[in-house]
Amino acid sequence: MRRRSAPRPSAPLRGLATVGTEEPRDEPTAGVVSAPPPGPAHLRVPAARDVFGLIAFVVLCFGVASLGGIATRPAIPEWYAALRKPSWTPPNWVFGPVWTILYALMAVAGWRVWRGGRARPAALVFFLQLALNGAWSWLFFGLRRPDLGLLGITLLWLAIVATMIAFWRVSRKASLLFVPYLAWVSFAAALNFAIWRIN
Repeated sequence: MRRRSAPRPSAPLRGLATVGTEEPRDEPTAGVVSAPPPGPAHLRVPAARDVFGLIAFVVLCFGVASLGGIATRPAIPEWYAALRKPSWTPPNWVFGPVWTILYALMAVAGWRVWRGGRARPAALVFFLQLALNGAWSWLFFGLRRPDLGLLGITLLWLAIVATMIAFWRVSRKASLLFVPYLAWVSFAAALNFAIWRIN
């Protein structure tokens, strides 16, 4: 025999069956004020922080360049001019514009990583390479010791590579901004070695 299905409840009964099964609605919690939607007033503080951060990195990098220049400028007319140099040594006027561009790229790279946050290891190696950068001028030009300069620029090259690796984990663009810097320091290291060898 066929089993007869139970009769379906009428519309009013179906409506009663759904009573109490609706999902509870979130009620506003007393004393809790929801955050207002982001607007211009909320964007001004981070933007200002970014600008001041960029300015700080520019001042820091070019400040190190200025400290190095204190040792470099007096040595160029006499001591450096008297050194025997390889034929592929660039003219003196090339170094200023090249280093200006490199310090600017260095500042932007450091600023981009600083904006990313959670970059303490990257910041440490960045400041290390910056200190070694300034120290090389004092070793090579200040002390007039190409041998110590070669040691310093070797450590600088290693610090730059370490900085690029650390930056890559935070900002790949920041790491790539160091490529011209690494290329130039590689060339400068070769020049330093050649000057040390023939003098």
